[in-house]
Amino acid sequence: MGSNRSELTGKVPVLNIANVLTVVRILLVPVFIYLFLRGDTTSQIWATITFMIAAATDQLDGHLARSRGLITDFGKLADPIADKALVIAALALLSATGLVPWWVTTLIVVRELGITVLRFFMVRRSVMAASRGGKVKTVLQMLFITLMLVPWTGLGLGGFGHSMVTVAEVIMWAALAVTVVTGLEYCVSAWRIARRTP
Repeated sequence: MGSNRSELTGKVPVLNIANVLTVVRILLVPVFIYLFLRGDTTSQIWATITFMIAAATDQLDGHLARSRGLITDFGKLADPIADKALVIAALALLSATGLVPWWVTTLIVVRELGITVLRFFMVRRSVMAASRGGKVKTVLQMLFITLMLVPWTGLGLGGFGHSMVTVAEVIMWAALAVTVVTGLEYCVSAWRIARRTP
């Protein structure tokens, strides 16, 4: 009955699969933090798996919202909050354990929060859609964070583990470069929109 009513009114219900996945991602953040802080190899493996599941919901909820017409004001607000909470929590923990330099975490966090605020203020003038570079940035960030989270030393993989850490560091630098470049692109785009519109 509720779904029929929403179809008649044209209003998308807040309780839909896309928003549920977003909420699940938010709830997974404290679970991820708890598992990571336990410190043992098994818990860190589960922390990595939890992060991967949460990252997967980030891609899935956006796809479902767009393909099924499930875009809501709640989703617009909660989705970026969930994304930033997951990434910031992971980077902060990795920096606290010395796996990622604090300046890298600070730069990424400032960029993410800054662009989120910028898009919020620009929404009345024009929608700043996610660029292809922004999507590449997200993939690279999630990939290098995942690789950094894996307890390679605890798994006793020897040289292979060291090689994977090196791969993670290379991807980290690539992610950092794309993060900075796309951040500048968003700023330039916002400046052009501001000049065109009163």
